[in-house]
Amino acid sequence: MRPDETLSTRMRDGARLDAAVWRPSAPGPHPVLLMRQPYGRAIASTVVYAHPAWYAARGYMVVIQDVRGAGTSEGRFLPYSAEAEDGADSIAWAAGLPGSTGEVGMYGFSYQGAAQTLALSQSPPALKAIAPAMALWDFHAERIAPNGAFTLGGSAYWAAQMAALMAKRAGDAEAFAELAAAANGGMRFDGPVPADPSVLRRHAGYSHYALWREAAPDHPYMRQASSAALIGAARPAVPAFFTGGWFDYHLAGTVAGFRHLGGHLVIGPWTHLAWAPQGGGADFGPAALSAIDAMQADFFDHVLKGHDAPPWMREAPVRLFDLGTRGWRLFDAWPDGPRQTLHCAGSGLAAARSDDGALHADPPAMRGWERFVHDPWRPVPAFGLAHGSGQGWRDRAEIDARFDIACFTSAPVAAPVTYAGDPVVVLVAETDAASFDLNATLSLVTREGRVMALSQAHARIEVGATPGLRLAMRPLCITLQPGESLRLSIAGACFPAYPINPGTGTDPRRATGAEAQPIAIALRTGEGGCRLEMPLAP
Repeated sequence: MRPDETLSTRMRDGARLDAAVWRPSAPGPHPVLLMRQPYGRAIASTVVYAHPAWYAARGYMVVIQDVRGAGTSEGRFLPYSAEAEDGADSIAWAAGLPGSTGEVGMYGFSYQGAAQTLALSQSPPALKAIAPAMALWDFHAERIAPNGAFTLGGSAYWAAQMAALMAKRAGDAEAFAELAAAANGGMRFDGPVPADPSVLRRHAGYSHYALWREAAPDHPYMRQASSAALIGAARPAVPAFFTGGWFDYHLAGTVAGFRHLGGHLVIGPWTHLAWAPQGGGADFGPAALSAIDAMQADFFDHVLKGHDAPPWMREAPVRLFDLGTRGWRLFDAWPDGPRQTLHCAGSGLAAARSDDGALHADPPAMRGWERFVHDPWRPVPAFGLAHGSGQGWRDRAEIDARFDIACFTSAPVAAPVTYAGDPVVVLVAETDAASFDLNATLSLVTREGRVMALSQAHARIEVGATPGLRLAMRPLCITLQPGESLRLSIAGACFPAYPINPGTGTDPRRATGAEAQPIAIALRTGEGGCRLEMPLAP
């Protein structure tokens, strides 16, 4: 289980980066599989992948490298900022290792996935294949502030985790203990400024959080950290194999990266750290058991060793797990079929009664308003999908029963209907507040009355009205069975996934809890009002 050796290399600015190397027992030369990660090279993404020795036994020289400022590598760690140039330098070094064929493939998930596409932006000649899993693509638009709303919970928890590792690296046991406790569910958002947690402020020297919270979209760092920005319109001709999860918080980036670079894409019913049938609060059956290690080995064998493409690579480039049938669907491209529009309707009690609001295929002749009040004292909580401890396939019926969520439910389908692709929600709303947030959650309503979250979109709105805000929701693939329905739930908060909008016009990232006001929100229904556009499977 120990690496064959530990090697170091120098980056173009002289910083030393350290790596563990596993070699095949058979004589070489061998292609190199490189993973670059910030959690310490001994981890090697074994939370979701087979051990590096497994890949070495299949004829690869496996190199797991500590990125700049992490593990035992020199330098200062600032997430994603150095991975483009450091990645290119590391690829060139790995290609020149004794016993290497000179060809490099990269693999890894999450941070290690983004490190691949950031390195790809530099067009390193030795990089012949990438396999990013659950990774960012457009850093600011996906990770920092999608639709203008700061990702408070996800940003703060991960910042605490990385700050704990930096404190451990510095030998600061007290700071490590406090930060680790915060990262493992103990984060508190109850200070004067909820979006400025005291634990991260006290240990700011170990953390990037202040930069993430404060930096504007045009800050140079946002470009450094973004594969979308660095690659731009270019289409690097490097074979790619993308892996995603319907309940992963980097789902949008996984799909965006695939749509830009092409290759192969697999999306399963998985959370960020549970690639198994039982992940995320449900058992999706044997078809959901992860085969990603074997598929990656097939992919690299084909690209780096010239083996025949395996059957799954010849079948179709896109494989999506259908949450309804609990099996796989194959597509020739990212699904972009016809759309079914469902219009919101109600009698004015959509927030007071979960059975009042409706979704109709034809817009009701009568236009109206559905009203509810967002109370900052008891904000609608984040639950299900990619959020915190409730991550995954969760029943949110109890949350939808609140009086500060307007629910619109379709009639049960009489025959199976398959949706695949990108849902869109159009929100038409007014308030007397200076600014407000809107959160739209799409769910499956089962025959038994469970409300299983499927997709979501959240936006910060800087004025008191939006005449037609069009938001892309999380991608999905599901077949509704007879008797099942869709539900669109609209609220004024999703805390702590996003900070509470105070309603005063103050940026929620800097607003105090004391200034937050109740916000009365009115949603337009009927023709020209709120509606849902569902992607029918082609």
